[in-house]
Amino acid sequence: MKQVVKAVCLLPILAAPLFLAACEGKARSEDKLREAVEVKGQKTAIEGKGDMSMDTVARDYVALVLELGNHDKSYVDAYYGPAQWREQAEQSQASPADIAKRGNALIAQLPGDGVVDGSLDGLRLHYLRTQLAALVAHARSLAGESERNFAKEARELYDTEPPRQNFTSFDPLLQELDELLPGNEPLSARVQAFRQQYEIPVDKLQEVFDAAIAECRKRTKQYIPLPQDENFALEYVSDKPWSGYNWYQGGAHSLIQVNSGLPITIDRAIDLGCHEGYPGHHTYNALLEQTLVEDRGWVEYSVYPLFSPQSLIAEGSANYGIDLAFPGEEKNRFEMEVLYPLAGLDPQSAQKYERVMGLVDKLSFAGNEIARQYIDGEIAPEQVAVLFEKYTLMSPAKAKQRKDFVDAYGAYVINYNWGKKLVADYVERDTNSAQERWQRFAKLLSSPRLPSSLDW
Repeated sequence: MKQVVKAVCLLPILAAPLFLAACEGKARSEDKLREAVEVKGQKTAIEGKGDMSMDTVARDYVALVLELGNHDKSYVDAYYGPAQWREQAEQSQASPADIAKRGNALIAQLPGDGVVDGSLDGLRLHYLRTQLAALVAHARSLAGESERNFAKEARELYDTEPPRQNFTSFDPLLQELDELLPGNEPLSARVQAFRQQYEIPVDKLQEVFDAAIAECRKRTKQYIPLPQDENFALEYVSDKPWSGYNWYQGGAHSLIQVNSGLPITIDRAIDLGCHEGYPGHHTYNALLEQTLVEDRGWVEYSVYPLFSPQSLIAEGSANYGIDLAFPGEEKNRFEMEVLYPLAGLDPQSAQKYERVMGLVDKLSFAGNEIARQYIDGEIAPEQVAVLFEKYTLMSPAKAKQRKDFVDAYGAYVINYNWGKKLVADYVERDTNSAQERWQRFAKLLSSPRLPSSLDW
């Protein structure tokens, strides 16, 4: 996951040289974007009902996203455009209701007759229209003009309709886990006791994560050409409602944070290394910046609103990237041969651990249903953590953290598992080899596709 970038050069981090490079990279990125706006900005070939070119709409879209960020500090996940644009937005007195009205007016000014295709210009037009619609929906929510509803949030903010599932559909998974981990205690307690055997000691975190991220990067670079100066800084934080976060800073640089406030098990090293770094968020943002902002001058990609359809692509691709980089048994093999020894753990039962965690991962869709019932008022707040323990087998502390996440991010939870499925369907459709899947994946990461345009 990712979060808003503000005064990032003042943040204390562990890797100072990388951090200074990130700040310098951000400055270079602003210069390149300014050049793109002034020199490379291209007019769309799509003509029609709107009075504005897509370039003009894109510039106004950036302004609206930044202004709405004044009312929701989580909204602007990343911005690496000209500092002047952000400074102007910070001075805005526009209310969320004002921003919603301006967003609707901007949608009406888009060129074209509402019919778009799979061409790059068509995808761009669809992107601007859909992202603006999500901005309007979020602005109206902040203005108190709409009631919270899970399906409505999923549709308006994330451009998708996730399936609803009955809790009984997860009983076979729970039964299999019960047989794998027999005992008299509640199943969630047995799972947590089993997982504790695979926790990475705090003094081993840096070494394990360094090795995991290096392997994620190596495997990604075999298939995806990354920007020459791309890099990241890594730091550990606590007291957060998420396990990892990528703060993209422009110039192909990121600050990746890992939440060490809760125990981190050995499988999370590769998961977070891929999800936050390669081929996940860091790779996605770097490719979008290079191919769309720098090469094409599409300024709308210099800002990333968190509560938007782009997040489903971002989170879904980051989670799918784990399986793409480590297909089949390769993840478990690398953990046993490299990460277990680094962490001082015994790999003897690693295969059983992988099987258990694979079943637990499938239970994540139960978390979507819990979030839906909570947001829709069907269950009381005190029931939420209890249900997360029962159906997703989280520890009490993790279940409470997950409730905090739903409180903060609402229907965003669908972007991880449902988003992964949608991305997997797109990447694996009509592909027969790893090379073809990586090519399709790279195409997704460097194009304006959103959930509703994955079939184009």
